[in-house]
Amino acid sequence: MLISEFAKATGLPVDTIRFYIAKGLLKPDRGLKGGSNPYQLFTPEEVTVARMIRLQQTLGYTLGEIRALNDEYRAGAHSPERTLEVLQLQIERLQHRKAALDAALTFLHGKVDWIRSGRTGPAPQMEDHQR
Repeated sequence: MLISEFAKATGLPVDTIRFYIAKGLLKPDRGLKGGSNPYQLFTPEEVTVARMIRLQQTLGYTLGEIRALNDEYRAGAHSPERTLEVLQLQIERLQHRKAALDAALTFLHGKVDWIRSGRTGPAPQMEDHQR
């Protein structure tokens, strides 16, 4: 399928698709048509890859990590053990981010309460909420 059809199938803007191609995340085939700038042809498998990229971004993976993981997968270097390793590492990273976000939210709620109470007592400090 051509890039416009691929955009419809994935729900991604064409600019995002081109960005993913430039970053090596998507690897469409080059068609025979198009002269010096051949058409990029996408397979149904690339639709799945695009959906996985979006999921991986949602899960907090960087584009570099996504490219490396997708390259691993395309090379056939995936196994249940490797998948567990990758997922466990990301769970740990997300738990650290969650702890930092929880601390920031606790600080912000405390600051709001402090302001609403007329600023009685010392102002909340972020470092008091960090672990």
